[in-house]
Amino acid sequence: MTDEKNILGIVGLCRAAGKIVIGVPMICDALKKKSERGDFRGEVNVIVIEASDTSQNTHKRITDRCAYYNVKHVRISSDCEALARAVGKSGAVAAVAINDASFCRALLMKLS
Repeated sequence: MTDEKNILGIVGLCRAAGKIVIGVPMICDALKKKSERGDFRGEVNVIVIEASDTSQNTHKRITDRCAYYNVKHVRISSDCEALARAVGKSGAVAAVAINDASFCRALLMKLS
């Protein structure tokens, strides 16, 4: 099993556990709310995963938000449809945000 499949597997587990935010607008709102509550102190507890075939505008929006809130951002080689299948959606999903510290640690181990 490749690392990419492992990453998508972890994303699927996060979906089953309810520890994920799906879609760019919802991710932006979630990052803003977490920042207002002060949830970004300490360990990494949010990672944004972006599909490889997002538009330039979407990529810039995600990159800028992650840089502003100092959140780890990863662009994987899978496309939007593969990311949608991993979270159990039909169609396309440009990005997801993992918002659980233990899942983030597991994902960081697979990424390094």
